[in-house]
Amino acid sequence: MRSFGRAAARATAAAILAAAPATASAACAPAAPQAPAKSAPAAGPSPSSPAEICSTLVSYWAKEALTGGKWAGLDWEQKGLSNAQFAIHEDAVAAGRAVERTHGRDKALEAVDRVVAERCAAEGGATGSSENWRAPSPAG
Repeated sequence: MRSFGRAAARATAAAILAAAPATASAACAPAAPQAPAKSAPAAGPSPSSPAEICSTLVSYWAKEALTGGKWAGLDWEQKGLSNAQFAIHEDAVAAGRAVERTHGRDKALEAVDRVVAERCAAEGGATGSSENWRAPSPAG
């Protein structure tokens, strides 16, 4: 799932490059109304339901943990996970490690996707507030 970061970088680069010709021509042309620049197309289809968002997010971090990715050591808050999503993450990593010992990494990564998708769907995305969350205090 390392392509997630690359896709975002590609989309940003595309947006910058798309804006460059408009900026250059505006500097050389006489003052005339310019049409607003179109935004760059999305990097790909984005998840639309809470369960899909949960599945994408938790699968990514569980796979990072299994493969020893650079950011695997972040805590659940830094990863943007709710408490329920973190519980799914931990179960998926444990299941993935068990499968990896007997069937290898590829099967382990498939197991992670399966466990996470099932749990995220069953828990409606597991997007409820964290137990550590507190409403903001009124100003004053």
